[in-house]
Amino acid sequence: MKTVLNIVWLVLSGIWLAIGYTIAGIVCCLLIVTIPFGIAAFRIAGYALWPFGRDVVRNPNAGAMSVIGNVIWLIVAGWWLALEHLVTGVFLCLTVIGIPLGIANFKMIPVSLLPLGAQVVPSD
Repeated sequence: MKTVLNIVWLVLSGIWLAIGYTIAGIVCCLLIVTIPFGIAAFRIAGYALWPFGRDVVRNPNAGAMSVIGNVIWLIVAGWWLALEHLVTGVFLCLTVIGIPLGIANFKMIPVSLLPLGAQVVPSD
């Protein structure tokens, strides 16, 4: 069932969300200082392509630098990526088939806002 949901997700919203994260990652990698943000964006882009069967877990050992980085990310890129998830989730929830996909979009909003200190792990 996870594979079917992932394929439907990929066609309906995953490719567009991954493109958004990839663009954010490329922009962040233009400067040496913001490369960690770019790496986080690329990691979330992979999660946005194939989310079912994987979870996001916060690292409790993430220090103050991840908090500062998350604040910078939130101001620069996080808000428009979260808006992308919100709009896509609302449109997907308009159909019965799209409701699970819309809920998955809403669950991805926290990681799109605060990606540093988060890890994508298999849910099995």
